[in-house]
Amino acid sequence: VQLQASGGGLVQAGGSLRLSCAASGGTFSLYAMGWFRQAPGEEREFVAVINWSGGSTYYADSVKGRFTISRDNAKATVYLQMNSLKPEDTANYYCAAVRTLGRMPTTPLDYTYWGQGTLVTVSS
Repeated sequence: VQLQASGGGLVQAGGSLRLSCAASGGTFSLYAMGWFRQAPGEEREFVAVINWSGGSTYYADSVKGRFTISRDNAKATVYLQMNSLKPEDTANYYCAAVRTLGRMPTTPLDYTYWGQGTLVTVSS
């Protein structure tokens, strides 16, 4: 499975961005999809995950109520809508995929496939 993330950019605090991650080379609906982020000098951290159908989602406390993860299985794409952005949201954002587990995967080690990062910079 190949993952291609896009949609990053520079935005002012309080603004919004929508990230996309297009998948190819596999049956997209078999995979749970996650978003992670990594700031310079920091470890990669979990942001959000969505199950294979889109019927179940889970968020990090730091983004709950501001970010929304969604997916379109027909387009083999997962999205991350980010609202009310804060400077501390600045990071490289990565999408990831794993064949559906019996639980929601929330750590980097849970995931098999990774996209390249897309940089989000939030200015104060």
